[in-house]
Amino acid sequence: MSNPVMQVCPESMSVPRRIIPVTIITGFLGSGKTTLLNHILNNRHELKIAVIVNEFGDIDIDSQLLVSVDENMVQLGNGCICCTINQSLVDTVYEMVDRHESVDYIVVETTGIADPLPIMLSFVNTKLRDVTRLDSVLTVVDAESFTPSHYDSEAALNQILFGDIILLNKTDLVSPQVVDELENYIGSIKPGARIISTRYGEVPLPLILDIGFNDASTYLNSSQPTHEHHNHKHSHHLENDGFVAVSFESESLPEQLRQHPFDLPKFQNFLDHLSPDVYRAKGIVWFQGSQLRHVLQLSGKRCDMKSERSQSPKHNQLVFIGRNLNAELIKAQLVECIAI
Repeated sequence: MSNPVMQVCPESMSVPRRIIPVTIITGFLGSGKTTLLNHILNNRHELKIAVIVNEFGDIDIDSQLLVSVDENMVQLGNGCICCTINQSLVDTVYEMVDRHESVDYIVVETTGIADPLPIMLSFVNTKLRDVTRLDSVLTVVDAESFTPSHYDSEAALNQILFGDIILLNKTDLVSPQVVDELENYIGSIKPGARIISTRYGEVPLPLILDIGFNDASTYLNSSQPTHEHHNHKHSHHLENDGFVAVSFESESLPEQLRQHPFDLPKFQNFLDHLSPDVYRAKGIVWFQGSQLRHVLQLSGKRCDMKSERSQSPKHNQLVFIGRNLNAELIKAQLVECIAI
């Protein structure tokens, strides 16, 4: 890693101000952003990385799945990061840089339906430009479930357009011919895109961290609307794209249901009949007769459930993200899965 640039603070000639590099990880629902983030945290060696994770929905699942949630972990408020980005992200990052002398690097993981542009602008158009340097935007693409219809969504299209590096993930699940076709398709959307094929988000960190790929001049020019206009325009992308999040948490149920696990066959049946309008689901679930916690990851038609030992309280937390979802029906069906 290159040495951070030193600047002299006018208040005190003896205190250097470090410019901390920032990587933004973006990508559509279920592409593998959290897996990539875990890979970075597992292979960071002595690098002190501060992570900002944002969730779309009422329940924070991702931060419970990260391998290293410590004092450098900062959780933003609920909601889409690009809708709440202005003061919350700017103030959060500024305070983090100010307080944590040990922070060497910042990684921001956006929700899968976030438009990255307002996030990028917050690093180059605000006071953050004095303390951080936007190093690159990494866009993760799921090679198996990728379809051009994903890019009917303005936010998903912008994830490609503004990505400095496109990580074509899960390439082990498709043929080399499909990988070639996807690379050509992505290249047609963004000519000259740097595309790296990966499996399980495993990519050498020198290829993606502290690389200095982001060029603000490509999106900061005279034809761009003002920063305020961007905030207004992009704050409505969720509404325009029609995405909703449905959250289910056993802690919020009536007391007689709260302490009961799911019945596994009933829950499996629920998953088998889940609406195709659910693009993504993730959660931490507890089944009758099991002492393990189970981590559910559903992306399109692919569903994965891993079990792991945990000392955390036994409860069920689930988030479903999709279009035109019937929240009350989904919650009622999950209540029916409870073993009583």
